[in-house]
Amino acid sequence: MQFFEYMLAALGQVSILAILVAVGYFCDKAKLYTETTAKACNDLLFYIITPAVIIHSFMNVEFTKENGFSYLIFFGIIAAFHIFGMLVTKPLFRSSGENRSIFQYAAMFGNMGYMGLPLAKAVAGDIGVFYCSAAVVVFNIFAFTYGIRLMEKGSGKLEWKKLLINPGTLGILIGLPLFLLNLQLPAVISKPIEYLGSLNTPLAMLMFGTYLAHTDLLGMFRQKENYIVAAVKLLVLPLASIGVLWLCGVRGAMLVTAAVCCGAPTANNTAMFAAKYGRDTGTASKVSGFTSILSILTLPICIALADFIG
Repeated sequence: MQFFEYMLAALGQVSILAILVAVGYFCDKAKLYTETTAKACNDLLFYIITPAVIIHSFMNVEFTKENGFSYLIFFGIIAAFHIFGMLVTKPLFRSSGENRSIFQYAAMFGNMGYMGLPLAKAVAGDIGVFYCSAAVVVFNIFAFTYGIRLMEKGSGKLEWKKLLINPGTLGILIGLPLFLLNLQLPAVISKPIEYLGSLNTPLAMLMFGTYLAHTDLLGMFRQKENYIVAAVKLLVLPLASIGVLWLCGVRGAMLVTAAVCCGAPTANNTAMFAAKYGRDTGTASKVSGFTSILSILTLPICIALADFIG
């Protein structure tokens, strides 16, 4: 694929997200589905739909010795990427007050599910989807442990029970044995899990749209922290990761898929976590939208670089 093909693929995914967000935005304006209703749906997304997404991602991969080893390698790559992100973002945004945790979360966590999976399919085929599914699992481990801790920062002592027992980790505890043992669930169980998981992106984007309906959209470009988040999330972290992986001998589809996962814009659950933990959903929505727009340019650069050197 050439650069402009990568760009069109990224544009297509961002455009689909934008349409879903626009529906939520206008539904709020028309009082059909308001921000208040969206926040009431937050626990449904958090406690039911998110675990279904994680379990379904394990159900879609057949375990063999070969792909199990590759899966483990990519799992380690994305885990190292998140640890690197933690170290880079930890000292940032000290002057942002209560919104500091939102910007740190936005700069570290990427949209590896909705943006990552289709792009991985487009640039690396089925093996890209396979690798990216490992990235989604790692993302959820870190989001539901370190991510929760970030959003709860200042609320008191570290509560290990909350960090270890939550929708993300429970989804992994259920899904991982299914993958390792190659267990096939009957359709009466697997189909409801699949249907619930499929609600994740549309519901999250509709909620996102209602939050945007109550924010200053032009403020997206005036919020100075957004530029720092974009620089870190879309350029510093992915380019540094691609360089390190290349030096470590990672090549081909694994390197290209890593570029997709590491270069993805801010995760669409940023606003969901903000709502769940009483943070400013407007700020979270603006930074997520801002990086999504810029990723139309930056993601193709990351993918093209990985494809060229790999």
